[in-house]
Order: sequence, then structure tokens, then C-alpha cells
Amino acid sequence: MIDLEAFRHAALSFPGATEAPHFDKPSYRFRGKIFATCHAREHRAVLKLPVVAQSVFCAAPASPFCPVPGSWGAQGYTFVDLATVPAPMFRDALEQAYRHVAGTGR
Repeated sequence: MIDLEAFRHAALSFPGATEAPHFDKPSYRFRGKIFATCHAREHRAVLKLPVVAQSVFCAAPASPFCPVPGSWGAQGYTFVDLATVPAPMFRDALEQAYRHVAGTGR
């Protein structure tokens, strides 16, 4: 399980990443653009993934990833179940979200 402190530590490990509130949730940003939000009470996060990466992460049966409903999901916003996602998979997805927003690609 990824808890809030582990989430925060991972998100802030990227160069230039900052934490700021997004409504009542912590969000993680690069130059003001959100790449992740943590919904700790719901054991869920939202990552802004490239659409292709989103489709890969969501494709596996019983995946801890699923697109946010509607147009947000079509833009790459993706729910992550923090109670079930393996830590290495979470770290990979978080890094892809950061790189997508930071414009550094992979």
C-alpha cells in the first residue's frame, strides 16, 4: 500500500516538483502544472499520464489503474488504487506523469 507520506516522498523526489493544495487534496506540480493528486482517505490517486501510457497501465486484468470518467480520462487523467498498486509500478506511473507534465518525455 502507498500511504500519503510515501506518495509525498516519491512525488517530491523529482526535480522542480512542488506540493500545493488542490481543493482539499494535496497536489504535486511542476511549474504550476499538476501531475498528481493524492486522495489518501479513499486510498486513491489521480495521475496525468500520456494517453498511450494510460492505456497500457489500464489494460491488465484487475489493474489498479483506470481512466477518470469522461473527458478528463480522455486527456490521460487516471485513477490509481493505492491499496493494491505494487510500489515499483506506482513509481513508474508517477514518473511518467511527472515527465509528461514537465515535457521531458521518456
